[in-house]
Amino acid sequence: MIKILRYTEYLYVAVALFSIYRIYTDWNVDRQNAYLFVFFAIVSIGMFLFRRNYRKKFERRNRDHQK
Repeated sequence: MIKILRYTEYLYVAVALFSIYRIYTDWNVDRQNAYLFVFFAIVSIGMFLFRRNYRKKFERRNRDHQK
């Protein structure tokens, strides 16, 4: 179960990278659409950091309880 959570964290990184690409390509063409992808990139990076922190905390707690 934990291995699946580890891989899903990187889906947020993929979404952030795609959003940054779209920001770069759409900035001069459609600024409103680019702002939407700025929001997606920020939220995706935040979710990646949150999920990684939560997973590490969960692993630490399980490791401490098994001792």
